[in-house]
Parts: sequence; C-alpha cells; structure tokens
Amino acid sequence: MNIKAYIESGVIESYVLGMAEPQEAAELEQLSRQYPEIRKAIDEFEMALEKAALEAAVPAPAHVKDQLFQSLAGEFREEKKTDQAKLVSLPNRLHFTRYVAAASIILLVASATLNIYFYNQFRASSTAYQALLIEKNSLFADNQNIQTKVLDMYQSMQMMSDPAYIKVSMPGTKGREENLATVFWDSKSKDVYVLPNKLPQAAPDKQYQLWAIVDGKPVDAGVIGACAGLCKMKNIPKASVFAITLEKKGGSPTPTLEQMYVAGKVG
Repeated sequence: MNIKAYIESGVIESYVLGMAEPQEAAELEQLSRQYPEIRKAIDEFEMALEKAALEAAVPAPAHVKDQLFQSLAGEFREEKKTDQAKLVSLPNRLHFTRYVAAASIILLVASATLNIYFYNQFRASSTAYQALLIEKNSLFADNQNIQTKVLDMYQSMQMMSDPAYIKVSMPGTKGREENLATVFWDSKSKDVYVLPNKLPQAAPDKQYQLWAIVDGKPVDAGVIGACAGLCKMKNIPKASVFAITLEKKGGSPTPTLEQMYVAGKVG
C-alpha cells in the first residue's frame, strides 16, 4: 500500500472534519491501527485545526458582559434595601450562591458566543476545504488526461518512424486540395492507423470514415473518432487505395463519393 499517496488523498481531512463516508471512515480507522504514519497524520491534522481555532478565537463582546453586571448589580442593591434586617440571620452561602449564579450566566453567554463563532468558522473552513478538494480532484483528472494524450502521441511517433509500417499519403481530392491525411499500415499485423493531418471540422451530426479499396470495391475501415495522434482503424488484410469521406455520424455501409475529401494509392 502506498501510505504517502493515501495520506495525501484528502481522506484524513474529510474524516477529521466529519465529512467522510461511513465506509471510508471505517477503513481509515482500521488502517490507522495498522500504520503509525496514518495515525500520526490524523493527530497532526487535528492539532493543526485546534491551533487554528485557538489563534482565531475572539472574546465575547464587552457590552454583553457590562449589561449582565449592571442588571445583576441592580438586583443585589434592591435585595440589600429590602432585606437589610435579615442579612444578619441569613446564611452567607445565600449571597455566595447568587454570585456563583451570576458568574455562571456570564460564562454561559460567553460560551454560547464562542460556540456560534467556532461553528461559523467550521462551516467556512469546511466549505473552503470541500472546494479545494474538488479543485484538487479536477486537477488530478486533467493531469491524467494530459498524461494519456502525451503517451498516445509518443506511441504514434514511434509507429510513424517504424519501417514496418507502410505510409500512404492521402492528398485532397479535386476542389479540396488543401486537405491531407495519412494512413500508417502495419505490414505484419495489417492493423491500420490514420492521421487526419488537415481535415475540416465535421458537423455534430457528421463523421469522417476511412475506406480501403480492395479488388476494386470499397471496404469500410472504420469511422474516425476523437484521438490524440494516430487513430486506430479496422484491420485491412490488403488494399490498393485508401480514401476518406464525410458521412452521417456512426458511418455508412457505402461511401458517399461526392463527399470524398482525400484519397491515396498504396505503394
């Protein structure tokens, strides 16, 4: 198991923030017991969150504390006036209890204020983290696509320079002289690849189709799809000419000759 890649996948952050799926969380908990590196990564992220929360903490607004003290002070003054004669006989713990109650109220308000603040901070952090996670996954997917295209291009270049491949150049037909395409035909396996060097962009409901002329008859060699570099077509055992026509999307059983864009002889 690639521990480093697993730690960097974002699953630990999702787990600590409470956004991981149950199956994902269970797997992480099991792996954390097997691999100390994963347990350490979880602890470090939790400590980082706690540190960030403490650094960003704000005290309860001063006016709330002042209002509470003023209100409680007024209540104590009234009691002092009305119960002056009873103070000697009342237990001292009664007044102590009132002050404890006042302090509790202040702490409760302060705690509620901090809870609201931390909750809002948590929501903002969770939203930001989720956006970053989506962006990271998107970048990873884009990178994978780029790597695939680069690999396809490299393999295409290898085949184009391989002497075992027969190169068939297909220039544009009359009235379409600016067009160009090239067939690379494996002389051993008879696999066919086409490079659409210069063909106009096909309409959404149209698609280019490759044809092989075999014994004077056109044989379907496949439609040209989206590909980086060479497009692999059908296996053609023998042919004297290759041509490309523009057909309806999905291809046609017979070529539309007036829509022939390029053609070239073998050899």
